[in-house]
Amino acid sequence: MKKLLLETSFSKIYMIVMIIITLLILGSYFSYAMFTVTKEKSNAISIVTGNLTYKLEVDGVEGNVLNVPANSSKEFIVTLSNPNNRIARFNFYYMGDIPSNVYMGYLDEEGYNITPIEEGINLEQVGTIGSSNTYIIKVTNNSNSELTINLGVSVGLDYNDLNLPNNGHLFDKYVVELSQILLSDKDNNINTTDSEQTFITGEEPDNYIWYSGKLWRAVSVDPSDNSVKLVTQWTIATIPYSSGSTAFEGSYMKEWLNDTSADGFLGNLRDYESFIKTDSKWNATMTSSTDKPSKTTLVTAPVGLLNIYEYVMSYSGITAEVGYLNNGLQWWALTPQNSSVVRHIYYDGKIYSNNPQYAFGIRPAINLKSSVKIVDGDGTIDNPYRLEGDNDTNLNGTLLNTRYSGEYISFGLGENNLYRIVSHENGTGTKITSAEPLKNSGKFITSSFGGNINFSSTNTIGVFLNGKYLKNYVDSGYSSMIEESSTWYLGTVGSGTSYKLAKYTNASGTTLTSSRTTAKVGLLRIGELMAGQFDRYGNNTTYWTLTPFTSYSMRNVNVYSYGGSIILSDVYGIKPSLNLKSNTIITGGTGLENDPFVLSVQ
Repeated sequence: MKKLLLETSFSKIYMIVMIIITLLILGSYFSYAMFTVTKEKSNAISIVTGNLTYKLEVDGVEGNVLNVPANSSKEFIVTLSNPNNRIARFNFYYMGDIPSNVYMGYLDEEGYNITPIEEGINLEQVGTIGSSNTYIIKVTNNSNSELTINLGVSVGLDYNDLNLPNNGHLFDKYVVELSQILLSDKDNNINTTDSEQTFITGEEPDNYIWYSGKLWRAVSVDPSDNSVKLVTQWTIATIPYSSGSTAFEGSYMKEWLNDTSADGFLGNLRDYESFIKTDSKWNATMTSSTDKPSKTTLVTAPVGLLNIYEYVMSYSGITAEVGYLNNGLQWWALTPQNSSVVRHIYYDGKIYSNNPQYAFGIRPAINLKSSVKIVDGDGTIDNPYRLEGDNDTNLNGTLLNTRYSGEYISFGLGENNLYRIVSHENGTGTKITSAEPLKNSGKFITSSFGGNINFSSTNTIGVFLNGKYLKNYVDSGYSSMIEESSTWYLGTVGSGTSYKLAKYTNASGTTLTSSRTTAKVGLLRIGELMAGQFDRYGNNTTYWTLTPFTSYSMRNVNVYSYGGSIILSDVYGIKPSLNLKSNTIITGGTGLENDPFVLSVQ
């Protein structure tokens, strides 16, 4: 009897255990289905069973539809929230395929999230930190009809991976090939009459590009490889073209453009081998015509200049005065007219020729590789295209000495507190200069050298810079960021001589000149980056440089970016230059003109 009771008890226990196991299996199966919610079509929610849900907002309004007008770009702020009282897992995607002439993706910007991977992400319960994610989705619709994009969301238990539906697609980072977006922009006039270069033309096309701290204009696309020719919007510097020869090969101009040290242009471009075609061919054929030149003289170099034909094609159908490459300044072109003079662009946009021994402004030209892609911007002057790999957004805590020539900085007091990076000439610090010459009540601050040809901290201009300037424009807080004693090179650059003589004893650039002084604040020398004209509002002023022209006159950069000479008793503008300490860090900003870096000292 006792044995029978034991067997009966064992059977009951066995049955109970089996029932429990079966319930657990069924529970784990239904737990996933119970809490799966999918929204795939406009305003349609399908709930399998259970009560897990989500909240999706587009530009602050609950919904799941992105509408983009024809031939336009639009950014959407999309917020995905967990309204449940427990942690849950979410996936976020778009439904269906998009046309080939539509570009879409998320923008990786500070303060916003990157869209989830296929398995989904966990969001905390409602009312706690981490219960929502916010994304920027950018869509460029180059089609001729309005585009509607439906968003989908899946939600499940936090320990279950999610899967995309058959017609669901994850968002990638927003990237577009530069050539594609330029040629498909309906606001840009495109000239295809030249089989070797497709030109962008017109008065104000959307072809502004920000790369390596400088504002550029896209001039043409090479159909053979989709590389894009760029030229700087402003004159980056001013130097004599050559000692007298009109050939680009062997000129000071070619040397400066492709100088990889802190003294020239190429060495101050960001990761240039990844961005530009270093084997570019520049047509420097001699001609007095504006027609397409023969290929008699091709020069291979990473950086060059625009030739006259390329400049003329930029305003085909209109006039040079209103063409987008006329920036109101004087600048050298690549084209020799004959053995005596080189073509250059006058401030009114017309073409002239002049002696190559003179110093006019420089607008470097490069060819961007076809692999370079756009990740942000709309091509306007206030929102230029930003390039993948050159679009840094979260720079808080970054050392300033890792940044690039041309980037903007907020430094000092008052309305003249916008500065730009020049170079990292001393290796550890950062040389900066004011973005515009300083003014005082509408008049230029007096900068007479008082008969002393060499700059020093004790002559008229040096006393001002190291006295009233520091007190009135900088104050003690900013002043503590400046190196107490920097070296300022005072070599003479005469007519038709090398830009290197401003710093070195000879044109080979091997030995530093003994003509130098030390001071906390100085000026730029001729040939330095940022020693050009940049003011888009037409308020350029003539300003002093450190560099003597003769024994009784100094080099200046005048209102049209002509590097001439001025006598010592004249009154002109001043662009203070100084070296910031190596431990200066960035605490805000992206380095653009409308969002300059904010600085602090570690």
